[in-house]
Amino acid sequence: MTKMQNPAPARPLTISKKAYKDELYRLQVELVKLQRDIIARNRKLLVILEGRDSAGKDGTAKRIVEHLSPRETRVVALGKPSDRQQTEWYFQRFAEHLPAAQELVIFNRSWYNRAGVERVMGFCTEDDYERFVCSVPHFEEMLVDSGIVLIKYYLDISKSEQRARLADRRKNPLKQWKISPVDNVALKHWQAYSDARDEMLTRTTTSHAPWHVVTANDKRLARIHLIRDLLSRIDYRGKPKDGIHADLRIVTPFDPSLIEAGRLEH
Repeated sequence: MTKMQNPAPARPLTISKKAYKDELYRLQVELVKLQRDIIARNRKLLVILEGRDSAGKDGTAKRIVEHLSPRETRVVALGKPSDRQQTEWYFQRFAEHLPAAQELVIFNRSWYNRAGVERVMGFCTEDDYERFVCSVPHFEEMLVDSGIVLIKYYLDISKSEQRARLADRRKNPLKQWKISPVDNVALKHWQAYSDARDEMLTRTTTSHAPWHVVTANDKRLARIHLIRDLLSRIDYRGKPKDGIHADLRIVTPFDPSLIEAGRLEH
């Protein structure tokens, strides 16, 4: 698989419901082509979705896998580690869910919990955190060297958007399963999460496993352009000859200059 960095054509930063449905269908057809190629060529694809609570990780993962074969596709969303798991090597409980040949795996939150909620909420020590950020580049390099294609996305939303989504979560009976004790303090610790995000992205983006930041206040645009970006970074049989491109205003390769320029939500 090869990474492709093509300039994105200018597009409006809005999308109608019909245009969204039409484009999502087109992209999901491409995802089916991609999966067929992964299966045919024994490839391994791992996608990491990170972001604040209510950033849109669940919905994005759902649209990616909606029409894919469940036998070769998994969405991994691990809960709180058990007492035994807390004594294990930190990456141990994640390693068993890594993709084998022919598989596409999405981590809906991942080992980066240690750099976000665990650090902000005091669920790990500073020594634990430092050990993690020093280890994760080596861990991910080993994954890539083993043949896994690893693509990492951080979905970035504003404080007002998070407030609105958390309020909707509490009112919507179909979203009650998403409510957690951490929700109640997400806004209270907004700045701490922002600082933790900035340090995480800066210290764990590498040439073999770079971060990509998704502007996610508009769920439809975030989903469409994240999928476009994913497809743009992988060669597969049947891919459109003119390629597939994400709008760089929505999906941006991370660089510390984004923080300096105020491009991330604070």
